[in-house]
Amino acid sequence: MKIWLDDERPIPPDFDIWLRTAETAIRTLRIGGVTHISLDHDLGEGLTGYDVAKFIEEAAYNKTLAPMEVTIHSANAVGRKNMDVAIQRAKMFWENW
Repeated sequence: MKIWLDDERPIPPDFDIWLRTAETAIRTLRIGGVTHISLDHDLGEGLTGYDVAKFIEEAAYNKTLAPMEVTIHSANAVGRKNMDVAIQRAKMFWENW
């Protein structure tokens, strides 16, 4: 399953599901079966895409989330950088999967 996480931009045709909040993204990641997630940072009120990236990093470290493709499509430069650091660390943990 390919997830598009964004509260405003519509889902591209090559994705399966459009999620608008970090909370629903994290719940979906916990269920499993995600092969790709594309992250936006600013998601309105509440958690951000960075919170999702930190969840992915922690779950990769704990070996509770299978390796997947992660892309970042956020226009927020600082948020993008922070998410990229978390995802790079997740990829490092996945190398030892």
